[in-house]
Amino acid sequence: MTTYEEIFENNRIWVERMKERDADFFVKLAADQTPDYLYIGCSDSRVPANEIMGLEPGEVFVHRNVANLVNNTDLNVMAVINFAVKHLYVKHIIVCGHYNCGGVKAALIPKDMGLLNPWLRTIRDVYRMHADELDEITNEQDRYNRLVELNVIEQATNVIKTAAVQKMFHKHGYPVVHGWVFDLHTGILKDLEINFEQILKNIEKIYNLTGVESEHSEDEDC
Repeated sequence: MTTYEEIFENNRIWVERMKERDADFFVKLAADQTPDYLYIGCSDSRVPANEIMGLEPGEVFVHRNVANLVNNTDLNVMAVINFAVKHLYVKHIIVCGHYNCGGVKAALIPKDMGLLNPWLRTIRDVYRMHADELDEITNEQDRYNRLVELNVIEQATNVIKTAAVQKMFHKHGYPVVHGWVFDLHTGILKDLEINFEQILKNIEKIYNLTGVESEHSEDEDC
């Protein structure tokens, strides 16, 4: 395990390595960021966002929390989405979960988790919404993996429900929302290939926050 003191030596070595690759690296890094990607992922220390994407510092805007949740009452994630969409003009928003997620696993256990209870309830709600599908999966690990995927899809849908994303997409055609899962055993990213435009179309009857009446709304107050 790396000691606290070694971290600063590692930092010095990293600085020198980056300068050797590009003498102006930190000049460029200090300039305004213009990332095309917002990555919403799990806080798990084994899943470093820009590294698994093969991107350099400055190329991806990152938000992480336990089990990559997007709760509309979480001002942190809402502020990140708003800033990324309205000020950084990101073209893609990625919700990335991972197999062997401790947060998802904890939500599968019928146990009082104290302060974690309200946070994990979001994942338990995902299980409730998809209980028929999940309960048919007899293998425990497969059921666990599928809940990881379903949680990503639901959180990506929560991103699509936000006014900032809806308005920017209808005005400019971006950002597009994606759902991924990272496999810790292989290092491979799996694209769940969610149909962003279809999900947006389906939810607009209830979650239309653009101020423009959609083709699906008649007398509904959206």
